[in-house]
Amino acid sequence: MLCGDLGSIRAIPYDILTKMGQIAMSLTEADTRAKLIDPALHRRGWTEDLIRREETDRGIEIVDGKPRRRERGRVDYLLRIRANVNTQPIAVALIEAKRSDDPPDKGLEQAKKYARLNHVPFVYSSNGHLFVEYDFFTGKTSAPKPLEEFPTPEELRRRYEEGMGFSLDSEAAKPLLVPYPGGEASRRYYQDAAIRAALEKIARGEKRVLLFLATGSGKTFIAVHLLRKIADAGQLRRALFLCDRDELRTQGLNAFQNVFGADAAAVTTKNPQKNARILIATYQTLNVAGEDEDAKFLLEVWRIRKVAQFFLV
Repeated sequence: MLCGDLGSIRAIPYDILTKMGQIAMSLTEADTRAKLIDPALHRRGWTEDLIRREETDRGIEIVDGKPRRRERGRVDYLLRIRANVNTQPIAVALIEAKRSDDPPDKGLEQAKKYARLNHVPFVYSSNGHLFVEYDFFTGKTSAPKPLEEFPTPEELRRRYEEGMGFSLDSEAAKPLLVPYPGGEASRRYYQDAAIRAALEKIARGEKRVLLFLATGSGKTFIAVHLLRKIADAGQLRRALFLCDRDELRTQGLNAFQNVFGADAAAVTTKNPQKNARILIATYQTLNVAGEDEDAKFLLEVWRIRKVAQFFLV
């Protein structure tokens, strides 16, 4: 229980508050979330459709030359904003909840790590009474503040737009707002993070985007849904999905045709598919498999029609 004026809490060090007995109950992390953080977020305008609870996958790390399975890392809250009720929510913030008797910044470093994995700019750690913020745009960490002063969705939208350099109401941001065709359950958190990162760069007017992902992370899924969002926003011209062998071309073709139908086609030397919007090809087909290749096929197609807005490898 907190006593006195909430506005004065930030000036009192947390360890002194504890010693003074002003934080009477010690709550577990689960109770802190349910009894303190959830109600405070709701009062600040964060409805349940704007709160997503994500969980990172277990990974492999090398310790003393031996592989070891990492512990599963849990994200307590992923906060999203909406341009309007019909658009895809965009993740912008992450909260790490700790016990009510822990210092409010105890989970901040852990939350920063999760924030990078989820590609969000605002990071929070809270014990249910106070919170601390880290802003990736500015690189600054705030002093502890009462949870009743937590930023509203409108405040974080304004700061997100300022940091990104574009408005969510702009034409350039439209692909970001397109919902996933199969619903949010169809994607993993890191796939959504990769798609958002790419679309944010495009919205800022950047011409080149590089996504580097591990084997098995769903690069084809990311490519398909990245282009689907751009297409649904009315901004897709033509795209080239480039693979290094025939098996991947077949897999890619099936994935793209499931979404784009006949608009996706495999390119061969006998059939350049000059009219398809999504072209799936191998390096060998385009004569770009080695340094001695002349890229003749690719250059001829480019001279006939601009083939691609994006190269997805």
